[in-house]
Amino acid sequence: MGLQEFWFILIAVLFTGYFVLEGFDFGVGMLMSVLGKTDNRRRVLINTIGPVWDGNEVWLIVGGGALFAAFPDWYATLFSGFYLPLLIILVALILRICAIEWRGKIDDDRWRRRADLGIMIGSWVPAVLWGVAFANIVRGVAIDADKKVTSSFFDLLNPYALLGGITTALVFALHGAVFIALKTADDVRIDAADLAKKLAIPTVPIAGGFVLWTQLAYGKGWTWILVAIAAVAVIAIALLTRSEREGWAFAFTTLAVIATSVLLFASLYPNVMPSTTDPAFSLTIENASSSHYTLMVMSWAAVVLTPIVLIYQGWTYWVFRKRISTKHIPPSIGLPPKAGSTKAG
Repeated sequence: MGLQEFWFILIAVLFTGYFVLEGFDFGVGMLMSVLGKTDNRRRVLINTIGPVWDGNEVWLIVGGGALFAAFPDWYATLFSGFYLPLLIILVALILRICAIEWRGKIDDDRWRRRADLGIMIGSWVPAVLWGVAFANIVRGVAIDADKKVTSSFFDLLNPYALLGGITTALVFALHGAVFIALKTADDVRIDAADLAKKLAIPTVPIAGGFVLWTQLAYGKGWTWILVAIAAVAVIAIALLTRSEREGWAFAFTTLAVIATSVLLFASLYPNVMPSTTDPAFSLTIENASSSHYTLMVMSWAAVVLTPIVLIYQGWTYWVFRKRISTKHIPPSIGLPPKAGSTKAG
């Protein structure tokens, strides 16, 4: 295995880790209006991801940095050609970050409602658009001889990509519902488990259809193994959510996300951005990579630093592993509201 292959695999691992970890973060935010019937319940939902959500986003930052350093042409073509959807994702993530961080700063009902809306928008939008973006990367877009994307924004809204967006939204919502059931107690846990059962009904056939389409249109012979793993995972999720075994259900939602993400990257290889204009214009791991020396230096840094980051993040999850409920939520200590606003009860 050469350095280009090593870095392609590492980037796939980073984005897969992001989808697994940030996936349930998005799911929690997406379900705020459904499971957060009172302010205390919404605070429980936020606190399930409170200690870890910002660490989960680091996977995206590192993945983007690795993409820029290892495959600069891939980075340039992707971020210029997908400028609008990626900008929308970035704005949504910023909105979500600000809403989570500032929600408790002012003790005011309207302030919190607006923050909750920001959390939901900042969760739903990336959950859909990441699926649309990665489906288009695998499917291919119009790229010319100068490595520039000539497709328009509306060209990205093709049936396969839209199915990819619906799939990621449903999978992340289910992933989040199972995580909430795993991390909470009392009535929040019961409602989350019940919602997970309902979400599994549309998620199984839609996600299965997207995976099968990906395999038939872009997959390879050996990637049928990944299709089988994803199929077993989604079936297990449907059964485990019914029996309310949220620990195992979360393990299988994680497995489903991993199998789907690996299938996408495996279907893409050795291309990194296929061209629908002319296959000769496609970006590959060979013609889009940095120099051998650059990749060598980066590889040594990755070998040294990656285990440290993984150990630290694993320790964080272990420390904050206990369930929480509305009984654990203290009174709000935010600043008093401005004159004319509705004070919280």
